[in-house]
Amino acid sequence: MKIVSLFVPPFARSTRSVESPTGLPHVLLPSRRLLQHGIALAAVLCLAACALGPDYRQPEVQVPESFKEGTDWQRAQANPQASLASDWWRMYNDDKLTSLIEQSQKANQSIAAAEAAYRVALAIVQVNRAQLFPVIGADLSATRSGTPSGGTSRSATGSITPGVSNDFIASASATWELDLWGAIRRQVESARGTAQATDAQLAGQRLSIAASVAIDYFELRQADIDIQLLEQQKDINSRILYMTQEAYRQGMASNDQVLAAQDNLEVTIADLQTTHIVREQDEHAIAVLVGEPPANFSIAPDPSYAFVLPEIPLGLPSQLLQRRYDVVAAERTAASANALIGVAEAAFFPTVTLSATGGFQHNTFANLFSLPNRFWTLGPDLAQTIFDGGARTAAVREARATYDQDVANYRNTVLTAFQSVEDSLSSVNHLRQQTQSFTDILQRNQQLFASSNAQFDAGAASQQDVLTQQLTLLLAEQNLSDTQALLTQSSVALIRNLGGGWDFKDMQSTGANSTTSPAPAKPASDQQQTSTAETPPPR
Repeated sequence: MKIVSLFVPPFARSTRSVESPTGLPHVLLPSRRLLQHGIALAAVLCLAACALGPDYRQPEVQVPESFKEGTDWQRAQANPQASLASDWWRMYNDDKLTSLIEQSQKANQSIAAAEAAYRVALAIVQVNRAQLFPVIGADLSATRSGTPSGGTSRSATGSITPGVSNDFIASASATWELDLWGAIRRQVESARGTAQATDAQLAGQRLSIAASVAIDYFELRQADIDIQLLEQQKDINSRILYMTQEAYRQGMASNDQVLAAQDNLEVTIADLQTTHIVREQDEHAIAVLVGEPPANFSIAPDPSYAFVLPEIPLGLPSQLLQRRYDVVAAERTAASANALIGVAEAAFFPTVTLSATGGFQHNTFANLFSLPNRFWTLGPDLAQTIFDGGARTAAVREARATYDQDVANYRNTVLTAFQSVEDSLSSVNHLRQQTQSFTDILQRNQQLFASSNAQFDAGAASQQDVLTQQLTLLLAEQNLSDTQALLTQSSVALIRNLGGGWDFKDMQSTGANSTTSPAPAKPASDQQQTSTAETPPPR
């Protein structure tokens, strides 16, 4: 139930034409002073308008002073001003990796979809902001009507004439809903928060794709090294099997030794096939990430690949609140939900709409635009919902519950961010120690292999003993390269969990006060993704 047009002031009258003694119509015009008072009243109402609902404050979270799993040197070098470069993949000094990641940033379809979602969010901000302004329209119509035989029609002068008549109308109208209670402004605030959350998600999508390309690439290079080492192991196991079979024929080896040698060869062949599967699947995954069909994509093997472990600036835990895209997105979502509380509370108050219509009407188009044929209407419309069965109260409760839910999600996202960094630090630190251990093992096995060769040359060891020691050496090399690959992949995961060089403050400075949507996206193969965002509302 609504009460509409509760009060219409004197200046909200419609003019009408009256007959003058000379037969020409006069137009009753409104008082200029009344119009000025009406405009002044509207301006005062707008200036005095308030925004209902709580002003947003960022939820408090527990932030540790330092990371638990960070080593002493990492804690000592933690620099609040240090940050990752946005092109962090260049730290690995691999041109092929750099080209793959840069191609993925342009051609990946998940990034293109996220960029489109961000443009949708910006458009929604503009749609909501447009409600703050008047809506102006124009209309031009022409009708010709006739009456039955013996009927009559009314002319523009008010006289009754029989037969056919014409009617021409040219008019313009304007309506403006005054945002007295801040409902529209809160909607704009909510849409802006959603747009910023979407922009953070876009940055997260870019980081996720870049990290996935890097991890898959390093896993592929690990497979290249393993395939070469496994091929060498297969050759050696084949030679050992042949020598064992010859020894068995001569009665110098048992059948069990032959079976054991066969098993060793078959295990190596099976491991080799598994490694080929891993490499091929990594290559297929990279093809999709860079936006190409797997059938048209290939990466040349590089068995001599050397893994590089860059120094990663750790920073402080508190910086994750600005550098983790998922944390920023969750916080902006909570801010958006907070603004919707004000929208729900504003429904308890009346809405005021100012309307104005004016134009010309006559039965001939040639005389349409003349002062005596002018008409106008001006006045406010006041509407208030009296009874809705508790719908507005339920809407406020829903908005507050949604905000509480988003705050809880934000705090949980912060905790999860700290966990992921601690996990990555733990992995990097222990893999460093493991790498050192396997390096020492490799050095000792190199010494043992050299000793076996010397003994063989002196006749104190058999060729099979030398081959067995060479197998042990190859296994040590494989263990070291696999650990180095895992350490490099863990460093990528650490970079991703630290935010990958993205910072919400940078996003604010580059996109401050932005009100326009970015240009439509170019084809995936040509477009260079960029990200902007708007400054959050004053707190």
